[in-house]
Amino acid sequence: MRVTHVITRLIVGGAQENTLATVAGLRRISGLEVYLISGPTTGPEGSLEAEAENLTVMPELVRPIHPLKDWQALGKLEKIFREQKPDVVHTHSGKAGILGRLAARRAGVPIIVHTIHGPSFGSFQSAPANFIFRSAEKFAGRATTHFVVVADAMKEQYLAAGIGCPEQYTKIFSGFVLEPFLAAKNDLGLRSSLGIAPGDFVIGKIARLFKLKGHDDLFAMAPELIRQNPKIKFLLIGDGPWRGRFENLAETLGLKNHFVLTGLVRPDEVPKYTGIMDTLVHLSLREGLPRALPQAMAAGKPVVAYDCDGAREACRDGETGFLVQPGDLATLKTRLLQLAGDAALCQRLGQTGQQFALENFPVEKMVRDIYHLYMRLAANH
Repeated sequence: MRVTHVITRLIVGGAQENTLATVAGLRRISGLEVYLISGPTTGPEGSLEAEAENLTVMPELVRPIHPLKDWQALGKLEKIFREQKPDVVHTHSGKAGILGRLAARRAGVPIIVHTIHGPSFGSFQSAPANFIFRSAEKFAGRATTHFVVVADAMKEQYLAAGIGCPEQYTKIFSGFVLEPFLAAKNDLGLRSSLGIAPGDFVIGKIARLFKLKGHDDLFAMAPELIRQNPKIKFLLIGDGPWRGRFENLAETLGLKNHFVLTGLVRPDEVPKYTGIMDTLVHLSLREGLPRALPQAMAAGKPVVAYDCDGAREACRDGETGFLVQPGDLATLKTRLLQLAGDAALCQRLGQTGQQFALENFPVEKMVRDIYHLYMRLAANH
C-alpha cells in the first residue's frame, strides 16, 4: 500500500509533530510505502524539516491565500499523485487539506483521508472568514473518504457545519513518545539556570507566542496572583511574533523576575522543562486537543485549561486538573492559587493524569489505529 501525507508546513507545533510521528511509525510497518509532502517552513516558530526523512518540499504550497501559487500547488500535487499512484492520500492542516484533497480526487486516488487537528472556523474569527473557511471545508469534504479527529469536539463542530456524516469520522488521539515525559524530573540545576528557586511554584505554558493562545489572560491576572503568592513563577515555552510584546509587558508590569521566556525549544527538550513545572496552563481559544495537556499529564503534572474545543477530553475537571470557562480570570486565579497551596492535590491530580496519558496517548497506539483505519477503508473500497 502506498500512502502520501500532505501538510502545509513543518513548524514546531502539535499537528506537525503528529504528522511526522505518524509517517515515521507507518514507515516501520511492512508492506507500506509512505511519502511526505510539505510546503515551505518559515517564521520564528521553528522548523521540523530536519527531522523528516524523504520529504518533498513544494514552494508553491504556502499558508496564506495566494491564487496563483494555490493553482500551481494544486496542479503539482495532482501530477505527483498521478505519478506515485498512492492508495491513500492523507492530508493535514488548512491549505494542504483543501488543495491536497482536491488534487487527490482529480488524480483518481481511491482513498482520501483528512485529519482535523483544530477547527478552521469558529468564534475566534470574523463572520466573513468563517463563511469562506466553512465553504471551503464543505467543498473539500465532498472529496473526502474519511476524517480523523484528534478530539470528539472536532467531529461535533464539523458535523454541525454540514460536513460529512457520523460514519465518516474516527477519533484518534494525537500520540507521542511517552518515556521522556514519564522520566521528567524537577531538575534544580535547570531551575537555577532560569532564575527559579527550589521553593517557587512554577506555572508552565507551552504555546506559540501569538494570538488566540491565551498569554494575555495570563499577564492580566499575574499581578494579583503574585501579590497573593510571591513564590509563583511563569515559565513560557515557545517563540513567535509576539515574543517582544510579552517581554515588554512583563517589564511594564514590574514582573520581569516572575516571567521566564525560554524562546524556541526543540520538541525533544520539552520534557525537561515540563519536569520543572508544578502545573501547566492551557488557555488557547482555538485548538483540537493540545498535546501540551497530555504531555504535562504524562509527567505527572496537574493541568488547568480553558474549556475550549477538545481540552476537556484530556483535562477532566477535578480528576486530572481543572477546566475554566474561557476568559473567566477569577476562577482561573482561584484554581492556580488552590494548586499552589495544596501539594497533595497536585500529586493526586498528577497521578490520575499520568495514568490517563499512559492509556490513551502512546505514539504506538496512534500509529496502529491509523494503520487499522487504512486497512478498513481499503477493505470497504
